[in-house]
Formats: sequence, structure tokens, C-alpha cells
Amino acid sequence: MINRRFVGLLLIVFVVWDTCPAVEPDYAKLRAVMVEEIAADAYRTGSMTGRARIGDSVIEALRTVPRHLFVPKYLRNQAYENRPLPIGHGQTISQPSIVALMTELLELDAGDRVLEIGTGSGYQAAILAAMAARVHTIEIIEPLFRQARNRFHRMGQMSIETRHGDGYYGWPEAQPFDGIVVTAASDHVPPPLIKQLAPGGRMVIPVGDRFTTQQLLMIHKELSGKVTTRHVLPVIFVPLTGER
Repeated sequence: MINRRFVGLLLIVFVVWDTCPAVEPDYAKLRAVMVEEIAADAYRTGSMTGRARIGDSVIEALRTVPRHLFVPKYLRNQAYENRPLPIGHGQTISQPSIVALMTELLELDAGDRVLEIGTGSGYQAAILAAMAARVHTIEIIEPLFRQARNRFHRMGQMSIETRHGDGYYGWPEAQPFDGIVVTAASDHVPPPLIKQLAPGGRMVIPVGDRFTTQQLLMIHKELSGKVTTRHVLPVIFVPLTGER
């Protein structure tokens, strides 16, 4: 026979448990752990990338920007793991160590003008803005564009200019750019982006076939206008989309 008094006590326990507010993780501590992992990863791959150490300004941005606010709520407990995460519409937020490396390769100074192709969740743009860069970012998937724009406004990231459109053609009205970062893979380097890169500027872009291993390239336009390209490391990115 079931003890009704015992059942009543269980119901009270379940109700109290269900109404207790969830304890928020210590996100600052998780970010600090993530930064340590990024630094270790940079050291391990330094012989390949030429960047065994991530600069202080990039590290400070990674410590500051709350990555958990750039992923779906159901994935926030995984936000500071060093891996990509889905953000919907077949897109991902890049692995933090790749964000750090691509940002480091741009060699930005405060006040530099940067173009990002593929806003996605907005995390990469927020990292750039935290480094006092003037950011222009383009997203072709309209729901992601709207979400990122609203997220920037909520977070007070007013130095980020957003546009819905095909990033292959860049942002001609805002050129030249001191840095260009492309967060989706193309089968070639888009000529409009090379044209919009300022003399002395750098572009980082994954190039290769869709859904296979690609090569992360660092492209430097010298002051003379000469363009040089360096292979950094193998990567896998979602494909760059658009009408071309």
C-alpha cells in the first residue's frame, strides 16, 4: 500500500525543485579556461602557423566577449569548449582557437577598418570590435543577419556595421579595408575582396572544395600593390554561398 503522506512529501519536493532557479555557470572562469586552451593550441601548432603565441589584444578580447551569448540557449553549457557549435541554418560558430588564429593573422591596430564575410552568430565581429577595430560585416542568410544585428544592439556593439547580402562582392562603399576575414570556404579567392584590401592590408580566408579539408590562406597586399599568399594550415569551414 502506498503511503499517501509519503507521496505528498515527494510532490512537495518535486514542486520546490522545479521552481528553484537554475544556477548560472561561472562564465568568466570558463572563458579563462578556454583562453588557456587556445594559448596551448597555438603553441602546439606554431611551427605550422608561424603564430606560436596569440597577442595580448586578441587574448583580452577572447577573455571579454561572452561567447555563450552567441550560441543557442540549449548549447550555452558548451559555449566555452574549444570546438565549433551549430547556430542554425546549416551554419556554425567557429572553434575559438581558429577565431583567435584568424584574428591574430590580421595583425590589426586600434582603429583599423575590417571587413568580415559571413557574420554568422556575430562572435568574430564582436572579437574584432573588442579590439577597437571598425567592423563591417556581411551575412547572406537573412535570419542570421537579423539575429546578429539585434544581438549587437543589445550588447552595445555600436561600432559594428551590418549588411544583408552576398559577401563575395565585399562592401565597395566602405573600402579600403586594413583587414578582411572570410569565415566560409570559397573555391577561389574573390577578386573583389583583393581589390578592396588596402595596401599593407591582410586577408584571411579558407580556400578549397566544399565540405572537404581546405587551406587557410593569409593574403598580404604589399604597399606596392603586390599580393602574396601563404598557406597557414588545413581547416574545414562551411561553404561560401551566393550568386556567382
